[in-house]
Amino acid sequence: MLVYKAKNLILTGYTDSDFQIDKDSRKSTSGSVFPLNGGAVVWRSIKQGCISDSIMEAEYVATCEATKDAVWLRKFLHDLEVIPNMNSSITLYCDSSGAVANSKEPRDHKRGKHIERKYRLI
Repeated sequence: MLVYKAKNLILTGYTDSDFQIDKDSRKSTSGSVFPLNGGAVVWRSIKQGCISDSIMEAEYVATCEATKDAVWLRKFLHDLEVIPNMNSSITLYCDSSGAVANSKEPRDHKRGKHIERKYRLI
């Protein structure tokens, strides 16, 4: 049985992406991890479904995928009643200031239409 201490159980997430490292498909790879009390409880590394035109778009897609994981994890932990403060927001860290700015104030660009249809979650 896995048991966590009751204090400082704050769920945070970290996300990152590479940019078109796959030379054949030109698709980027998204990665995310959600540690809890020093151990990773959810992690993911997956090839993105679209071809990003910029590093910001690749990071934005990775952050959106991590947001979906955070929503699922929050509901899962809430249903388990493991974390008493699960009603608080989950902080998701992204290392791209452009992706963070785009999530705060999304703008419509011709180049980003394929991104905005599927990934306007955050």
